[in-house]
Amino acid sequence: MIHYDRCPVCGASTIHPALEAKDYTVSGQTFAIWHCDGCTVRFTQDVPGIEDIGPYYQSDAYISHSDTREGLVNSLYHKVRAYTLQSKRKLVERASGKKAGDLLDIGCGTGAFLHTMQTAGWTVKGLEPDAGAREKAASLYGLTVQPVHELFDLPPASCDVITLWHVLEHVHDLKAYVDQFRKLLKPGGTLIIAVPNYTSFDADRYGAAWAAYDVPRHLYHFSPASMERLLQPVGLRVTGLQPMWFDSFYVSMLSERYKSGHENLIGAVFTGLRSNGKAWGNTALCSSVIYVCR
Repeated sequence: MIHYDRCPVCGASTIHPALEAKDYTVSGQTFAIWHCDGCTVRFTQDVPGIEDIGPYYQSDAYISHSDTREGLVNSLYHKVRAYTLQSKRKLVERASGKKAGDLLDIGCGTGAFLHTMQTAGWTVKGLEPDAGAREKAASLYGLTVQPVHELFDLPPASCDVITLWHVLEHVHDLKAYVDQFRKLLKPGGTLIIAVPNYTSFDADRYGAAWAAYDVPRHLYHFSPASMERLLQPVGLRVTGLQPMWFDSFYVSMLSERYKSGHENLIGAVFTGLRSNGKAWGNTALCSSVIYVCR
C-alpha cells in the first residue's frame, strides 16, 4: 500500500481526509480520499502499489479493457462513442494545427481512438498496460500496441501530439510520466489530457457515490488548479479547456446505481443536464475536462 505523507502533486504537507469511497466495480472495499489545501488535488490514500493493483481492473464491467456492451450504461456508451471519437479527432487537429503527424495515445485500451486517427492519416503509436486490451486492439483493428512501460524507451522529440483520455488518474509514477511527456513532444507539440473533475456539480451531488472517484483505480482526483500545478514545473502550460458534455450523463447513470442500488435514468439525465448547465459558461466546472497543453 502507498501512504502519502505529502501531496503527490505539489509536495505540500497540508493534506487531510476528505471522504471515503467504495470500490463498486470489483472488490467492494472502501478507500479514503484525501485533499491537499496547497494545490487542491485529491488522491486515494493507501492504494495498492503498481505490482498489486492489477486485480482491481479484472472485471467484465471495466469497459476500456473489455469493450463490453452488456447493460444499459455500456450500451449507451458505445452508441455515443462513435460520435465522440470523431470529436476527439477534430479536437486534436484543431489544437495541434495539423491534419496529420505523429500521435502517441497512452492507455489506449482496445484501440478505437488510435484506429480513428490512423484512418484519418496520422501515424499512431499506442501504449496500454492491460495485455487483454492489447490483444483486442490487434484483433479489432490490426494495431500493434505496446506495454505502457515502453513510454520511457521512446526517442525524444518524436511526438506531435500525445493524448491521454481518462488515463492520467491511473498513473502511479505521476511526475515521471509528466516529465517524459515534455521530453517526447516535438517543439510546439501538443499534450491533451482528459480527466474527471471533482469540482463539478455531479461530483458534489453524488459525493462518495460519484462514479468517477472509481477507487482504487483512480489514484488522483484532479481540479483545474491542480492540473496546472502539476504541469507547470516541467515547462508545460495549459492553453485551453474543453468540455466533455456526455461524461456527466454517463457518470450520473453509474452514480445513481451506486447510490440507490438500481438504475435511475431520469434522475441521471436530470443531474447530467444540471451539471452541464453549471459548466455552460465555465468549462472548469464540467464533469470531465480536456486540458490542451503546449
